[in-house]
This record gives sequence, C-alpha cells and structure tokens, in this order.
Amino acid sequence: MTSDTSDTEEQDPSDNASTRDQHKAEKGEQEQIAQAHSPEEQAESSEKEETSVGTGRLFALSLGALGVSYGDIGTSPLYALRECFRGSSHIVPSNANIIGILSLIFWALLLVVSTKYMLFVTRANNNGEGGMLALVALLNPWRPDAGNHSKLLLKLGVFGSALLYGSFMLTPAISVSSAVEGLNVATNVFEPYVIPITIAILIALFAIQSRGTEAVGRFFGPVMIVWFSTLAVLGVYGIVHEPGVLAAINPGHAVDFFLRNHWTGFVVLGAVFLVVTGGEAMYADMGHFGRRPIQLAWFGLVLPALLLNYFGQGAMMINAPGQSASQPFYHLAPDWALYPLVVLATVATVIASQAVISGAFSLTRQAVQLGQLPPMRLFQTSSEEYGQIYVPTLNWLLMVATIALVIGFGSSTNLAWAYGVGISFAMTITSVLVFFIMRERWGWSLAVAAPVTILFLLIDLPFFGANMLKIPHGGWFPVATAIVVFTLMATWRRGRELLAQRLTEDEPVPLNEFIDDLATENTTRVPGTAIFLTSSDAGTPPMLLHHLEHNQVLHERVLLLTVRTEDVPRIPASDRLEIDDLGEGVYRVFARYGFMQNPNVPVAVRLCEQFGIEIDTDQVTYYVGRATIIPTDEVPGMMLWREKLFAYMSRNAIQPTSYYKVPPDRVIELGLRVEI
Repeated sequence: MTSDTSDTEEQDPSDNASTRDQHKAEKGEQEQIAQAHSPEEQAESSEKEETSVGTGRLFALSLGALGVSYGDIGTSPLYALRECFRGSSHIVPSNANIIGILSLIFWALLLVVSTKYMLFVTRANNNGEGGMLALVALLNPWRPDAGNHSKLLLKLGVFGSALLYGSFMLTPAISVSSAVEGLNVATNVFEPYVIPITIAILIALFAIQSRGTEAVGRFFGPVMIVWFSTLAVLGVYGIVHEPGVLAAINPGHAVDFFLRNHWTGFVVLGAVFLVVTGGEAMYADMGHFGRRPIQLAWFGLVLPALLLNYFGQGAMMINAPGQSASQPFYHLAPDWALYPLVVLATVATVIASQAVISGAFSLTRQAVQLGQLPPMRLFQTSSEEYGQIYVPTLNWLLMVATIALVIGFGSSTNLAWAYGVGISFAMTITSVLVFFIMRERWGWSLAVAAPVTILFLLIDLPFFGANMLKIPHGGWFPVATAIVVFTLMATWRRGRELLAQRLTEDEPVPLNEFIDDLATENTTRVPGTAIFLTSSDAGTPPMLLHHLEHNQVLHERVLLLTVRTEDVPRIPASDRLEIDDLGEGVYRVFARYGFMQNPNVPVAVRLCEQFGIEIDTDQVTYYVGRATIIPTDEVPGMMLWREKLFAYMSRNAIQPTSYYKVPPDRVIELGLRVEI
C-alpha cells in the first residue's frame, strides 16, 4: 500500500456554479435542522399537505406538472393515430376501422393512465417520489432478511429502469422529427431539410443543458397550456364536422375492430400504445409536484385535450380519407394556421424532450446513489429547484445517440417502429412491482391484490406482445440498450460486492482495541482534524492503521466518516448525522442521505458543530482509499470479461473526493491493489 497526495482534477466549467451554490447548500442544511422531522412525521406532514394545500399553490404545481410531467404524452397526437394506419399493419382507413381504433385509444387512456397510474400506481410513492427505482426502494430488497423473491424483484426493477434509457433517446428523436415534418404538409420545399433542422434543434437542446432550465422552466407550463388548449380546439373543430365519431366511446367498437381484423388488429396495438407511452414518465416525475397536482392536471386539462384531439383527427380522416391519413394532426388546422402550428408543435416537443432528459438525469442520480452505477459528475443547476441537475457524460451520450437515431431511421414513422417496446415492458414490470407493494406495504389481501394486478396485466401484456413484433423493424434498439445498461449496472454492483469482500478478508482490528492502544501508547498528536472516508463500519479502517504506522503521528481529532445512502428519497438535515464519541478524540460519524440527494461531505462536517465537535475547516485533512482493480481468473468472482469491465468502470468513475465535493487540495490518497 502506498500513500500519495492526489492530483487536482481538471475542473468542469460547471464547477464554478457548483462552488457558488455550496454556501447556499450549507446554509440550507443548517436551516432545515429547525424545521425537519422524522420520516414518520414527514409522511404525516406530506399527507396533510396533500389534503390542505391552497388552491393557488395547487394550481401552480399543476401548471408546473404540465410543463414537465406531460410533455411526452402530450406530444403523442403528432404521430400516434397516424401510425395506426401506416407501416406493416395495412389497416384500411375505413370509417369502421377509424372508429374502432379511436375506441381503443379512448379506453387505453382511461384504463392505463387514468385508472392504473393515476388511481393506483401513484399511491406507490416513496415519500412522494415515483419511478421504477423508487418502487424497488419501497420493497427494500437490500434488507438482511430479504428473501430470494426480493432479489429477483431488485433485478426486475433495475432492468425496468434500464429499459427507460432507450426511451430517453427515442422520445426527443421521434417528437422533434414529427413536429418538423409538419412543414411537408404545406410544401415539399422543406423535405430535404427536415432531418438537418431536426438535428439542429436537438443539438441546441442538449447544448443548453449545462446552463440549467430554471429560467426557461418558468415558461414550460404556460406554453403547454397553450399547446393542450390548441389540441382541444383543433379536436372540437374536427368533431363538429363529423359528430358521429363520438360513437367510439362505446367499447363495442373496439371489440368489433378485433373481430373484423383478427391478427392485423393485434398488430395495430403496437401503434395504439403510442398514446400512453408517457404514463411511466409522468409517474417518475411525480416527486417534483405531488400526487394531487399531477391528477388535477391530467383530469382537468391533459386527458380532455388528448381525447378531443384524437377524436378530431378521426373525424377529419372520415371526411377526407385520402388527404388527411398521412398527417391527420396537421390537416386538422386551417391553411393559415399551419406554420404557427408547426412552430408551436416544435416548441412543445422541445419541452417534452427537455422533460425526458431531466428524467434521465434524475434516474441516473438515483442509480448512482443506490449503488447501481459508478459515481459520476452531477451538477445542481439551480439552487432553488432540487430536480434540476446536469450530468455531462450522460448528456453528450444522449445527444450522440439521439442524432444517430434521427439519421439512421430517417423519419418519425420509422422511429415509431423502435418506440414503445421498452416502455411496454417497463409498464408490465411496474404492474408486477405494484402487486408486491400492495401485499407487503399496503397490507392488501391476496384476494384483493391479485384481481387488480391481473386486470392490469390483461392490458399490459397484449400491448407488450404487439410491441414485440416491432423488434425486427427497429424495436431491437431499446432492448439492446436495456441489455447494455443492465449489464453495466449488474457488473458494477457485483464488482463492488467482490471488492468489499476482498478488502475485509483480513480480520479487522476492533475499534475499542485501537482506542485502548491510543490511550496506553504515547502517540504523538498534532493540531487539526483528520477525516478518514471509509465505506465500512467494521473495525478500524486499514488506511488509518497504515497512516499511523508509517507517519507515527495522529491528528488531535479524528473522524471516521461513512456516507450511507438510504432507501428513502431524502433525509432531513436534522437526521443527517449519527455520531459516536469513541474517546481519545476519535469519533465514528455516519452521514445519511436519501437516494435523491447529492452527498456533500464538507457540509456534513460543518453539521458536526451541532454535536459539540468544533472543527476548524482550514485545518482539516481528508484521507481516502483508492483501490486499483486487478482482474484475474485465479480468484473466484465474476467472469473475466465482467471483471475487466468493472476495472474499466472503476478507473473512469469520478473519484470520491469529487463526488463527495471534498476540496482536492486537502486530500491524501492511500492506494491499494486488489485482485478480484
């Protein structure tokens, strides 16, 4: 084991903003102490807030939800109904087929989004947070007494999260390209420029991510109100010309559609599913606004606007089947409104893409905090809005992948063939996880939970099966993406477990023996504070013993600091630290964070003052261990290629000093070579 002072890492330009916000973060942590409560009190307070929030505040939150949570599902009218009559389904846009597909769309929105997600799944929130990993955290598969089914659910939830990364790439590609393709309705002049314009918009979108969306975000809600209002007005305009289209509310037309079209009708379900793809994204974004604002926005504006627009498109297709089948959405608009509608649609799709990108950042932070991905640079782009973060590596990977998809598939119709496979699988996994939430968290009996879950699966599985037919036509992309991401997640988690095993193979020196030795031996103590960052509370950290053995001195104050990520979204500042005074100036400190929080060790150290530990931050030295992974077949573990992958991920992961925001000029690294 060798000791060396770590080099100062090259700083990202966004570090300046992060540094400016650090004092705000410290102040925020301090202020929370006076008002924070225990998790139980927080849950109770949250429930009261859900029922007593003022009308103005509820409206403001619902407005924000329109701009963040409903951008994805809100832009589906651009392409969903159109794709039902295109591709390999060969469905003739006859009156009966149009009414039948509209009936499927109507009941899909009511059963999948309104019933499954709004009434049931949103109840399964982890202290207000939604999303696949929040569901997994609710089931707590990491607990010591977790059975084999819990481990299986963990893998299922992680794979479901991996599936979403494909949609993070596909949603901006299909949404923006669909909007820009509206120019072709007015004239063919723009046809050669659709892809370049789409790419330019996407590049601009990803380029501004480092600046954050705090200022732009204020306009998201109002713009989406205009968008959804426009959807509703256009829909009414179409329905007035063909009121008979409202007969699609009768589910008998959906049944008749399948009886007449048989297998082809089943194939069309893959396109019908495009109307509900934003349901999972809505659930994942719930933590930003709360359940009631999400529900109010859906039932008060989004659902009526979507239904009216889909019915209006169907009415227009009945009136002008040859003219409007190619672009039913844009043919709803009068000629004079076409270009303004293209501009509005483009803005709406940019907002939808922004929401999806923010969701990708949020999911990645959860995965890092829960130990499913290696630490990476995360920057808070707003001191006011916690959900606004920036992940540089992921941002540029998404940009490259999204642009490659636009070029590779060439049109939104081709992209639609790739879209839906991953989300339909993720929705099915959500139904399974919610079943166990019903049983283990809500205490529902099997007689109640099973029928509800079976009903969900009777809807999810046909959609999933129909989307599986897309795999040869592009649906392989989200599946391949999910396999790659899941492999990275599983390899990282298993590698960390093997590394921990190797580091603890030697019998650790009990802390009480170490403290006794300090008391009896005449150890030289020097002024200042030494903070040893350790991932385990089992015994004396080896790097502390190594430091004392080689340097023969010890600081007058020693903190053995372990950062823990709990299976709840947030830990209030008042519950941040657990401190045990071991004597002889040595303290065992646990800093607890939720999986939606970014650890900040200097802030945690400042909080030690609340426990009577006076620390001069100008005289603090941080000690961290850095293991060099040596893949080998001689030690039992993973397959060699996975060990090499883990070693590569470890080398390229952000170092603890940066991840925990430790000042690099106050760090001493202790290196160690470990074979796995």
